[in-house]
Amino acid sequence: MANEPFFRRQDGRFQPTPACRGPWNPKSLHGRVIVGLLGHVIEQEHGEADLLPARLTVDMFRLPDFSEIEVTTRVVRAGGRLKLVEADFISGGTPMARASCQFLRRTANPEGNVWSPPNWDAPAPADIPPPEDAREGMGGMWAMRRITGGFGTPGQRRTWMSEVRELVEGEALTPFTRVAVAADFASPFANAGDKGLGYINSDVTVYLHRLPKTPWVGFETINHHATDGVAIGECFLYDEEGPIGSAACAALAQSRRP
Repeated sequence: MANEPFFRRQDGRFQPTPACRGPWNPKSLHGRVIVGLLGHVIEQEHGEADLLPARLTVDMFRLPDFSEIEVTTRVVRAGGRLKLVEADFISGGTPMARASCQFLRRTANPEGNVWSPPNWDAPAPADIPPPEDAREGMGGMWAMRRITGGFGTPGQRRTWMSEVRELVEGEALTPFTRVAVAADFASPFANAGDKGLGYINSDVTVYLHRLPKTPWVGFETINHHATDGVAIGECFLYDEEGPIGSAACAALAQSRRP
């Protein structure tokens, strides 16, 4: 892979590479790689073929630096239809984030029709020209194909995103990993305004009714509200075949460090 991976394994732990750098502090990691690594390890250690990771919640209560990372997991409940797994993201010996993942066993849908939102009418990623501005996708952190709107533009925003590097060196991106490492984008996409992005998210929750079948994940903003410096943001998620779930976050007013 031409692009540097986000992490390299070293004796069962993970060493961040410069690609992990976040937007708020040049000495800290991007939230998306924290969410992605937690989801990746949970799936590797506890995933099963007939279990869907239907919900992943990650609380990010400290900004980790580039210290070596350990991810520890534990099973809270393993029943016939549900498995609940928790995981800790430990950087330099200090817990920085915690995840909870709920796996649900696949079965048949019950009979009857239930209302759901219509599929979006977005063009396929292959039908959208690559952006001319190199800053699109944070300078190449990911590939993007903008559909409507952009950061800070009025109205609803929609875009396609695809990963351009491995999360962990030598380990293929699974469909769940693709969603997990992309999900943090719901915060800047939903919460950016005409003065830029002034909120840093403290958590991410992803709900999935199925895994993506294509490399591109679509984001459609559906909610943003803020009071007294506390914001919420939400996006519907898609692949090229239709809806797959949603991503939501809570966020705090924040200024960038030089």
